Amino acid sequence: MAKRILVVEDGVDLRTVVVAVLKQVCGYETVEAANGKEAVEMAVSEKPDLILMDVDLPDISGIDAARAVKSNPRTAHIPIIAQTGWASKQWKTAAVAAGMVAYLQKPVSLDLIISTIEEYI
Repeated sequence: MAKRILVVEDGVDLRTVVVAVLKQVCGYETVEAANGKEAVEMAVSEKPDLILMDVDLPDISGIDAARAVKSNPRTAHIPIIAQTGWASKQWKTAAVAAGMVAYLQKPVSLDLIISTIEEYI
């Protein structure tokens, strides 16, 4: 059975490209969320093997969503990779403190996304 990845990205174009590559090139199953609230709900309902999450989301930040996922015993084990345009050390520190395992700064190559996913899935 293919591993399932939850892609959380409010940018439709970027989300579409990442999902297409993960499905067609890598063979992963994907589910998608456009905001943090959906991400938290889908982490519970879809049981992904990994979450690739934007930090700058329209409702709650990816950091707050990661905290919610990590505080739930049913989803705490899921690795979360941040993908963000926020470059400051402060945001990276906050992401790691929230339980994110990696912090990828946009623009990020698809090769780096894939290799980071393979490291944690």
